[in-house]
Amino acid sequence: MALPATTTRRRTLAVGLIGPGRVGSALLDQLRATQPRLARAGLELKLCGVAASKRMWLDSDDPALNGRSDSAQTWRPSDLNEFVDHVRGIDGRHALLIDCSANDTVASRYAGWLAAGVHVVTPNKLAGSGPLTRWQAIRAACASGMRFRYEATVCAGLPVVQTLRDLLDTGDELLSVEGMFSGTLAWLCNRHDGSQPFSALVREAHTLGYTEPDPRDDLSGMDVARKLVILAREAGWPLSLENVEVQSLVPAELAALPVDEFMLRLDQLDASMAARLADARAQGGVLRHHAHLDAHGRASVKLAVLPTGHPFAHTRLTDNVVQFTTRRYRDNPLLVQGPGAGPEVTAAGIFADVLRIAEGLEVRA
Repeated sequence: MALPATTTRRRTLAVGLIGPGRVGSALLDQLRATQPRLARAGLELKLCGVAASKRMWLDSDDPALNGRSDSAQTWRPSDLNEFVDHVRGIDGRHALLIDCSANDTVASRYAGWLAAGVHVVTPNKLAGSGPLTRWQAIRAACASGMRFRYEATVCAGLPVVQTLRDLLDTGDELLSVEGMFSGTLAWLCNRHDGSQPFSALVREAHTLGYTEPDPRDDLSGMDVARKLVILAREAGWPLSLENVEVQSLVPAELAALPVDEFMLRLDQLDASMAARLADARAQGGVLRHHAHLDAHGRASVKLAVLPTGHPFAHTRLTDNVVQFTTRRYRDNPLLVQGPGAGPEVTAAGIFADVLRIAEGLEVRA
């Protein structure tokens, strides 16, 4: 049981949130709900501001608004430079930015923020899977002691990045990674049994909110490829998106259509998907959306036929599953499995990263 905190041991972390969408809002709710427990442990997460794409709220406008976000009465036009300066302050305090925006322009600023003494946590995959030079600049900026954490970029709240980091930090050697990294595609594969057209399943998943607003973002396989690149770079392998062999489920003639027209022509996917299902059954296997990375840097993302005895053949609903084969776990690979989508579990993954950073802070007066 943790001892009651004393004033001299209290740690304070100034926090700024960028992107108060579904995940960002869920995170704000979690931050508020846990404040009393964290305070008893001697930690204060002080929310200093929230920035959306066009407007931002700073707590200096009105302290009474500190417990609110979108309902705040005093907003000003968004200016990320002003926002970051406000969160960092001038008193030498610990400061952290959480980027839930999925915006490439915001991701391009991470290295500068870290170099300026601000920690960064994000579920934004565009930094970890974007240009290799940008990733290298982010890593170099962390040499000053700032922390950059991105657990929620891969499989939402599942401890995938942390598990890989722990394996490597304790001297293990990564031999390969394979997995099902898309909750949407996992659900589609689990439901695709021939009883209804594949297009009907995509429309159902879209209605349920499982897919991105444009389902091609899921069906193209590029989101999964980004996650594979992030894990490869975590392992020290200089992989880039162009090095990943990606098999899209979207025919070329549908790739550039407006979203509404694509949805109207979804039935053009049915014949090929029915043929793939028949082929899998003829082989005595199951269809799964499968990503693979080997120790030589060869990476692929595709729809594959897996034997029924394979661990990925028995996933449920939107489960993600990642299998690490290492020198220690060569004969019996290490599996991480569970829900890999949803604002609450993604927010929890972000929150866990914030707490890991907070645990290492020194007490400042």
